[in-house]
Amino acid sequence: MRSAGILLPVTALPSPFGIGTMGESARRFIQFLKKSGQSYWQILPLNPTSYGDSPYQSFSSFAGNPYLIDLDELKKDGLLKAEEYETLHWGDDPACVDYGLLYETRFPVLQKAASRLQAHFPDAFARFCQENAAWLEDYALFMALKDEFSGKPWLEWPKELKNREPNALQKAGERLCDSVRFWKAVQFFFFNQWQALKQYANDNHIQMIGDLPIYAAADSADIWASPEQFQLDDERNPIEVAGCPPDGFSADGQLWGNPLFDWDSMKKDGFSWWIRRISYQFRLYDVLRIDHFRGFDAYYAIPAGAKNAQNGRWRTGPGIEFFRALERALGKKNIIAEDLGFLTPSVHQLLKDTGYPGMKVLEFAFDSRDGGGSNYLPHNYPHHCIAYIGTHDNETALGWLENAPPEDVALAREYLHLDPAEGEHWGMMRALWASPAGCTIVQMQDLLGLGHEARFNTPSTVGQNWRWRAEKGFDSDALAKRVHRQMELYERLAPQPKQKSEEKASLE
Repeated sequence: MRSAGILLPVTALPSPFGIGTMGESARRFIQFLKKSGQSYWQILPLNPTSYGDSPYQSFSSFAGNPYLIDLDELKKDGLLKAEEYETLHWGDDPACVDYGLLYETRFPVLQKAASRLQAHFPDAFARFCQENAAWLEDYALFMALKDEFSGKPWLEWPKELKNREPNALQKAGERLCDSVRFWKAVQFFFFNQWQALKQYANDNHIQMIGDLPIYAAADSADIWASPEQFQLDDERNPIEVAGCPPDGFSADGQLWGNPLFDWDSMKKDGFSWWIRRISYQFRLYDVLRIDHFRGFDAYYAIPAGAKNAQNGRWRTGPGIEFFRALERALGKKNIIAEDLGFLTPSVHQLLKDTGYPGMKVLEFAFDSRDGGGSNYLPHNYPHHCIAYIGTHDNETALGWLENAPPEDVALAREYLHLDPAEGEHWGMMRALWASPAGCTIVQMQDLLGLGHEARFNTPSTVGQNWRWRAEKGFDSDALAKRVHRQMELYERLAPQPKQKSEEKASLE
């Protein structure tokens, strides 16, 4: 079956409160997806963002982002009063997230809601805490300690807390009990709203595609709580860190800085940490994209403290043994492998052995610097793949046409027969939809015909990323009708409920 979807981060939805949330705007977008014949809504990681605002560098692999909690929904639940948040200043630009302002404004409001939680939902809250205790206890204490130590990374905490000495943890939990309860309440708010939103999407025959970063952030509850799973020295500092080697896009490579997994240790206990992590993701999503798939075959290790990624080296990853353990524990799951970048024959073999669909990016087909080639030309796409014009790390279609090397753009225009009168972004999307790819995903920015100003992330840069937002009215009925017709033409319409009420779109 052929299918299609749209990539739009939840943060990019319109709302009066400075950032997209899981409220009414998200439900309107689901209706837009339905009207336009889509099967999928792809989002970015939902985890709490830390310094730099990236959803790929989070305080937890399990927790939800407090900024995405919809305040109007909390008011409906009797946990907030309108005057406690509607009159606050949430930012001057509705097309841009102001994360600094959110950090200062959002948490005092959530404190008010949390103070009323016990009176309104005591049993549901207690049940949530019990069901999620495996990660929630560590996360809530981690965040409470970060507050106590003015945001310092856990490696800079007192030794007894850094090393998780039982007596020190017990005393901290008692001392910070109110703060710990607050951080648990925030997660209760988040997951109540997310499960309601996902159910709404599924009821409207839209499946959610989530995104899992391969690595955990250095300053995270994940590493603090499970240091034995990572390559750390006796002081719990990383020995080597993650990144990508130099290529045609970056002479210094990419220095991500994440601690690396101790795959030998993980193998000894059957990869239980990973199995818990991925099992949890499938409580949240219908389909999961695993970022940096090639890192399971071989990963790039950079000496800790290096200023760039030039002097790293490749090390062997867990390979197919990891994915076989995963399937034995969880069964066959709908997983997308992010297999972009320079791929060796062993990576291609690993993808084949897993049976997961890989990704094709149209912009790469014409890139003369690195990674381009016929494998990314639409006429060569296999059916078993997910095709994109660009991902959240790439330019929008029009941004690429404006900023890519002229000879690359000329080749694209010739191959794709782009028509400025129609809008060249439509020609690029049509090539995707017409391709043999079983599933296609386009960025919402491309449907709106936006340029470089709407690019969501530029890797290896800081300061301007993760901020773009769609403006009110972006999901118009006229646009939905136009997209729906394209889905009809290229046989990508979502199954019609009255005919196939139980059928879901398939990535096969």
